[in-house]
Amino acid sequence: MTEHTENTEVVAETNGTVPPVGEEIHMPAHSILPLLNAAALAGMIVSITLSWLLVAFFGVAFLATTIRWIADVRRDIAELPLDHGHH
Repeated sequence: MTEHTENTEVVAETNGTVPPVGEEIHMPAHSILPLLNAAALAGMIVSITLSWLLVAFFGVAFLATTIRWIADVRRDIAELPLDHGHH
């Protein structure tokens, strides 16, 4: 028997007997916060040459989006199950 034929037989034998998934994969919710955070940081860097007032404005925006983003991630993590079980 060739290697390809053996692999096909193994796949055919295991179809229907696959064990259930151990735990659900966590995907974070869609958010515009990373984009706003990056834009605020870029605005801070660019505005250094223009005005310190703009640097302060973009700095506040950067800090606000960072705090909000961290709070969202902490809330998502808190919703995950604590017991992962043993496989």
